[in-house]
Amino acid sequence: MFKTLSAAVYGIDAYLVEVEVDLNPARSDWNFTTVGLPDASVKESRDRVRSALRNCGYNFPPQNITVNLAPADMKKEGSGFDLPIALGLLASMQEAETGHLSDYMFVGELSLDGMLRPVKGALSIAVMARERGIPNLVVPAANGKEAAIVEGVNVYALKSLPEALEVLRAPLNFAPLRLDPLELLEQETTSAIDFRDVRGQPSARRALEVAAAGGHNILMIGPPGSGKTMLAKRLPTILPRLSFDEAIQTTKVHSVAGLLDPAQGLVTQRPFRSPHHTISDAGLIGGGMVPRPGEVSLAHNGVLFLDELPEFPRNVLEVLRQPLEDGRVTIARAAMTVSFPATFMLAAAMNPCPCGYFNDPSHECTCTPPLIQRYVSKISGPLLDRIDIHIDVPAVKYRELRGNEAPESSAQIRERIEPARQRQLERFKGSKVFSNAQMTPRLINKTCKLDPASEQLLETAMTRMGLSARAHDRILKVARTVADLEGAADIASKHIAESIQYRSLDRTYWA
Repeated sequence: MFKTLSAAVYGIDAYLVEVEVDLNPARSDWNFTTVGLPDASVKESRDRVRSALRNCGYNFPPQNITVNLAPADMKKEGSGFDLPIALGLLASMQEAETGHLSDYMFVGELSLDGMLRPVKGALSIAVMARERGIPNLVVPAANGKEAAIVEGVNVYALKSLPEALEVLRAPLNFAPLRLDPLELLEQETTSAIDFRDVRGQPSARRALEVAAAGGHNILMIGPPGSGKTMLAKRLPTILPRLSFDEAIQTTKVHSVAGLLDPAQGLVTQRPFRSPHHTISDAGLIGGGMVPRPGEVSLAHNGVLFLDELPEFPRNVLEVLRQPLEDGRVTIARAAMTVSFPATFMLAAAMNPCPCGYFNDPSHECTCTPPLIQRYVSKISGPLLDRIDIHIDVPAVKYRELRGNEAPESSAQIRERIEPARQRQLERFKGSKVFSNAQMTPRLINKTCKLDPASEQLLETAMTRMGLSARAHDRILKVARTVADLEGAADIASKHIAESIQYRSLDRTYWA
C-alpha cells in the first residue's frame, strides 16, 4: 500500500487529502474500487488512469485495486485526483521512485494519453500546502502561474505523467516555477474603456466618483439611451487598485469557479459582473449540489451591475440583502455548509417607468401614475435601504454629445479617489470597517459631527422629504465621503446639500 498527498477544495479553501492505493491478487476479474465519498467524476478516474498508464507504456495491474480518499467523511469531487492515483498505482508496482514521495503534493487531471489537464482551485491548494509545511507541489502546466504566486512552496508545473515520475526520480533536473506576485500586480493593463468616452452627464459622473470614493452602492435612474450602462461599465476603472491580499482573495474565487485565465495567473483588475435579469437566485448568490460561487462572489472586491433592476424577479433581488449586509454568502446543504466572500459595490440601473420616459422633456410618457408606482415598487424597501446613492441620469443633449471639450479620464478621477480611500483606511484603522459605506451607527455618530448650519439643513430635508432614519444615516455616510474627497476634516453644509441630492427615490415626484 502506498500513500500520496493531494488536495480538494471546500468553498474557496483547500484541505489535505491522502490518496491511499492498495493492490490485492484477483481471484477472477480485476476490480477497481474508490472509497471516501467520491462523486461521479472521481469514480471515472479509474478509466482515465487505466488508459493513461497504458498509453505511457505501463501495464495496468490485473489485480483488485482499492483507492481510499481520506478523510473519508468529506465529499470529494473533481478530476484532480487522477495524478496522485496513477502515481500510487505505479509506486505499488515499483515503477515510481518513492524515496521523496511524502515531500510532494500532486493534483491534476489525466487525459487518455497521459497529458495533464488543469484543475480548479490551484491557488487555494498552494496556500494550503504552504500552511501544512509541504515543500513541493506538482500541478498541471496550465495551473502553474496561479500556484506559483504563493511563496514558501516549490511549484512544479508539468505537462505529463512521465514528467511527474521524472520529478520523483531526479528532482534536481527540474526548476520550480518562480513569479513575483507584486510585480504582476503593479503591471498596469490598458483598459479598452475609460471615462473620457462619456460625453455630458456631469452629475452622474460626480455621483459615481463619490460612490467609488466611499464604496457606496448606487442606483441610476434615466430613460433608455441616456448612458447608464456605459457609466456603470467604467466604474471599476476609477476604483482604487487591488491590494495584494484583495488580489489573492479574488483570484481564489475565480480559480474555484474555473474562470481564471491560465496566462494571467492573478486577477489584477477589479471584477465587473453584469448578469442578465433572467438569472436565478442560485446563479446570483451561488449554489448547486456541490456549492459553487455565484455572481455576487465573482464580483468580490469589484462591481456587480444589475441593469433593468425592476425586471429581475423579486425573489432574486431579495437574496442580495444578506451579502450586501454581511459581505459573505453562506450556502447550507444537508452534507455541508459553505461560505463564499461577497464584498462588492452594487451598481444598478433602471428606467423611471415602464415606457422609460417619465419626466423626460423630449418624450411623452404614456404610463399612468398607478403603473409607475407599481413598476417602482418591484424593488423592495429593504433593498433600497441598502443603496446609498440614487441619481437621475437624463438624456444627453446634442451640444454635450458633439462638444469639443475633452472629458476627464479614469486615471484623473482615480487620483482624487485614492487619497479619499486612504483617509478612510486611516480613520477606521484597527476595525473591520474599510470604507464609509460600511460605517455602523456608532461610527456615524463618532465621525459625522455637524455644525449648526448643517444640522438645520439636514433637519429641513428630513421634514420636507419625509426621509426615514435609514435615509438619514445614508446622507451622513455620503456627506462624509464628499468631505473626504475635498480633504475636509469636518462635514460642512455644502457636503450635506450634495448628499441630499443623491436621494432621488425619496423625493415626492414618485407619488
